Amino acid sequence: MNNELYNFIKESLGKGLSREEIYNVLLKAGWKDQAVKEGLSVFADVAFAIAVPRPKPYLQAREAFLHLVSFIALYISAFSFGSLLFEFIDKSFPDSISGDRYHDPSRLSTSLAAIIVAFPLYLLMIRYLKKSESVDPEQRESKVKKWLNYITLVIVAAVIIIDLVAVIANLLGGELTIRFILKALTVLYIAGSIFWYYLWDLQKSEKNT
Repeated sequence: MNNELYNFIKESLGKGLSREEIYNVLLKAGWKDQAVKEGLSVFADVAFAIAVPRPKPYLQAREAFLHLVSFIALYISAFSFGSLLFEFIDKSFPDSISGDRYHDPSRLSTSLAAIIVAFPLYLLMIRYLKKSESVDPEQRESKVKKWLNYITLVIVAAVIIIDLVAVIANLLGGELTIRFILKALTVLYIAGSIFWYYLWDLQKSEKNT
């Protein structure tokens, strides 16, 4: 629900105005009928000094499903994008010792197919979830979302740390090749982008509450 609408209805009910009066004035102000009805339904129709909110059932199973699908699509997209870039690096900078021993032609087509399916699904789910949050700001406080966000931050933070450790270890061992550097940068870029986005999203949610 829109915050302005919610606050207006809450204050109006608290001042003793009738639901019919609030309904009519909001329609005259340009609010949609459905939005006004949903706003009024949030508060119980009881006589009290202040507006009394109704207990709101939270659809945790549905919410968990939507968030899990979005995160699974994100993980598949990130892994496939990294695998795709690894293929290009291996092709551009072949290993003179191992040659094409680690090259798998099917990996390229599999990675492309996964990105084509998973990434649009991820964008679609994020768009839907963000739209739901704008309609119902309480969804920003979703425990399922926060848990999955923090789990993702932990995973990508671990990947970044392991990636940096591997770079430093190879540097100290004198085995730092251009192929390894590019692959390490690829992992750092993908993991860093995901980490930054979800950290920013969490901070934004906390500021809005």
